[in-house]
Amino acid sequence: MALTLETESRIYRSLRAVFGVVAHLVSLGFSIFVAVLTRPGSSLFSWHPLLMSLAFSFLMTEAVLVFSPESSLLRSFSRKAKVRFHWALQLLSLICAVLGLAIISYNKYLNGKDHFVTWHGQTGLLTVLYASMQCLGGLALLYPKLMKNWTLTKLKLYHATSGLIGYLLGCASLMLGMCSLWFTAAVTGVSWYLSILCPILTSLVVMNQVSNAYLYRKRIQP
Repeated sequence: MALTLETESRIYRSLRAVFGVVAHLVSLGFSIFVAVLTRPGSSLFSWHPLLMSLAFSFLMTEAVLVFSPESSLLRSFSRKAKVRFHWALQLLSLICAVLGLAIISYNKYLNGKDHFVTWHGQTGLLTVLYASMQCLGGLALLYPKLMKNWTLTKLKLYHATSGLIGYLLGCASLMLGMCSLWFTAAVTGVSWYLSILCPILTSLVVMNQVSNAYLYRKRIQP
């Protein structure tokens, strides 16, 4: 018997909620795994993987999912509170990313190694610069009067779209980092494949959540 549209919609929302919960757990679990692996404080380098995983796996994922109608941890909060929480998480994410970049740059300087010569280094630098610009772009949503020639709806759409690109860049940087000599020596076999799946899974969930959150807002707006 064919499913009704209402039933299909209910199933789809339930699946989105389930995968949203999975994304929350995976983003947190991956950051904890990296923390255990690196043992922060054991070396200067140990802070780099931890800070980058916090920035692009945990904090940025939570900052995006806060607007999800199904899996947001702040579903009962007002839109204004969600925006502030999003801003706080994105700012923390950027701080972690900048610190992570500064630490690895200084570590390579101390060891006399060239920097930004690998795909991971170049993508990481691009991601941090992009995230910085994205945070600045977010100011246009806080103060839309500064952008007189743009409607608030368009600003939200462009910010969400460019933010998604930044998130995917962060995931790509994490995945390239997991192909580095350090990570492949420390994590092997099934554990490596499970690790590489983490940013892939969260990126797929975030892509779906971002597009549907925008459509959801369009439906509820008069």
